[in-house]
Formats: sequence, C-alpha cells, structure tokens
Amino acid sequence: MPGQTILVVDDDPHIRDVICFALQKASYVFEVAADGKEALDKALLCNPSLIVLDIGLPEMDGLDVCRHLRRTSEVPILFLSARDDEIDRIVGLELGADDYVTKPFSPRELIARVGAILKRYGGLTAAQTDEDLPALRFGAVELDRSQRHVSVAETPVTLTAIEFDILATLLARPKIVFTREQILQSAYRDNIHVSDRTIDSHIRNIRAKLGSAGCGDAIETVHGVGFRLGPCRVEAGNGG
Repeated sequence: MPGQTILVVDDDPHIRDVICFALQKASYVFEVAADGKEALDKALLCNPSLIVLDIGLPEMDGLDVCRHLRRTSEVPILFLSARDDEIDRIVGLELGADDYVTKPFSPRELIARVGAILKRYGGLTAAQTDEDLPALRFGAVELDRSQRHVSVAETPVTLTAIEFDILATLLARPKIVFTREQILQSAYRDNIHVSDRTIDSHIRNIRAKLGSAGCGDAIETVHGVGFRLGPCRVEAGNGG
C-alpha cells in the first residue's frame, strides 16, 4: 500500500540504492540504515510499516536486530541474505520474520513480496465489514479476523501476519487435514514460492505461542500428509 514507510537495512550502498529505487517507483516512502544499531534507532524514530533487513550486517547482524525488535515490536520483517542458507532461513522465520529473499534478487519480486506482506497486515478493505469476517472459535482458541486478534481462553496471543493466516486456515475447517501445499496457497496467496520447511517453521512458532498461553495441543501433525487443528484444550493450571 503506497504511502507506508519501509525501512531498508543493508550495509551495501549499491543494494540499498537498488531497493530504494524500486520502492520509489512503487510509490513507497522509505528510510535507510547501514548497520544494526542504526536500524534499531531508525525503527524507533520512523515506526516503519515493514523492515527489509539484510542478515549479513557488520557488528550486529540481521538476526540479532530481529531478536531485539521482537522484544517490543511485531513490525513485519523481510530478510535479505547473500547466501541461500536454509539454516539462516529457518532461524529467521523462527525469530518471527515474515519472508526471506536471497541475493541476487529481482527488484520486481522484492516489491511483490513487500506488497504481499503489507496486504496481509492491512486488515479489512473498505468493502468489508465485521459480518464478512466472523470470529473463528474452536476449543479454547478464538481468532477474530476483523480485528486480527487471537486469544486462548481470553489470554491474548501475538502472531505474525503469516502465522495468523495459517491458524485462520486451520480454524476455518477444523476437521480437515491440510497438506503443506494447501496451507502455502492459503497463507501465501500473493507470494512467488515458499518451501515446505518454511511452513514447518511457522507451524512450530504457532504451536509454541499457543502453548505458552496454555494450549499445547492446538495443531496436530498427520505424518505423510500435513497438519490439522487439534482439540485446542487449555492445560490444567493454565488459562482463565
């Protein structure tokens, strides 16, 4: 959504220029940072709608920047990496990143992914109402799609946009076993390609967050097929 501020964090001035030129053509407002400390300072000052964050930063790398941000913020993060390293990808997603692009990248693809992430965080369109997006409930878990809010027995649970969409997919059809491909198509409607391991990382994050709120059985693995919603019970001694 043009008009939103994107924070671009990369120590390579050429890469920054390429990204900023692409953002400018797409009518996005942007700020830049060349290292991790500057990124954290700029994030506080400009309150960005999304951060494009290079992993390979000097001194404080992108993963550490993400760890610091996630202590106080759920701002969407799109990681950049010079290596197609699956470990970096998985760790980044487990830290709460929303997507991952490997250098060298197509500026057009990057802008498409930026737009997709912002769209997921955008909530309702002008034509939608609360009645169009009723709350989903199963067991102790409630998901309000109009407010983008999740709770376990009234305990709020903070999910990233992708995690929210995956959980909404499972809650909408609680008796269905979803393959990774079906989850991918539902949650990543506008993205180019995402690996099965990425879906597994998001599922682990959702389980951990709901588990911390007392619901440790929210998602079940059906070996050789995919995932389905579990009983969504609150464990003894947890919840309201």
